[in-house]
Amino acid sequence: MVVAAFRRAGVSMQHIRKALPLVEERIGLEHALASRRLYTDGAAILYDFAQRQEEGKVLTAVVTGQRVFTPIVAAYLQRINYARDEWADRLILPITERRLIEVDPRRAFGRPLFVKGGARMEDVVDRFRAGERLHSVAKDFDLATEDVEDVIRASLPQAA
Repeated sequence: MVVAAFRRAGVSMQHIRKALPLVEERIGLEHALASRRLYTDGAAILYDFAQRQEEGKVLTAVVTGQRVFTPIVAAYLQRINYARDEWADRLILPITERRLIEVDPRRAFGRPLFVKGGARMEDVVDRFRAGERLHSVAKDFDLATEDVEDVIRASLPQAA
């Protein structure tokens, strides 16, 4: 998901491949894509050098060393929830604009779940595919009809 966010922001795969080893080599951050301290400004992968909250976030482009303005880049990874140790532990899938589906490796073996109620996404979609009415599926899982509709639209293949 992080690489997809970088790509949507305009960061090339070449840049990502070049910057990740630099993060590990220069900064000592392994598995950088799962770290809260990694951000993007659309052109470079960034690393948060701020060690304390009161210092504020000072972001630096890893490849160029150029400082950038944090608010511009902070919103890209807002769907990732981080544990106390600053590593990703849960994410809200970007399949819909609203925060409807989450993935948490500690729940349902990491399968996508509805944030509200915890129903497995595949169970809801399968019931709809089996021919049940949208309203009936939503009611059975105690979900809003518009939430079920949004997830179904996002998960079914697009028509040709």
